[in-house]
Amino acid sequence: MAKKILIVDDDPDLVEAVSTILESKGYEVAAAYGGFEGLEKAKTENPDLIVLDIMMPDKDGYVVCKELKADPKYCSIPILLLTAVISKLSTTRYTQQMGMETEADDYVDKPVEPEELVRRIEVLLSK
Repeated sequence: MAKKILIVDDDPDLVEAVSTILESKGYEVAAAYGGFEGLEKAKTENPDLIVLDIMMPDKDGYVVCKELKADPKYCSIPILLLTAVISKLSTTRYTQQMGMETEADDYVDKPVEPEELVRRIEVLLSK
């Protein structure tokens, strides 16, 4: 059975691009377009891994990550933060410290090469 990956990002173009990449590698993909929807889908879709954006208007990825990692039902789901936060540190309320305080399993900056994204996902799924 194919591994299911939940992509949570408020950018529909990015969700579509990442979905296409992952589906071409045989993964089943579910999508959510904000933090609140991402939390709900994490609970209903039972994903094997979550690719999570940080900067979202309704509930940011740091909060989503912390909530999932604090819940015994979902804390074992690997979370890969995929974000442009580092390039926007000076213009947003986000800090590197906030990222370090989450229990995310990996972190990659946007833009990311498709091969690198798939490699990181495969490493997390193999643990």
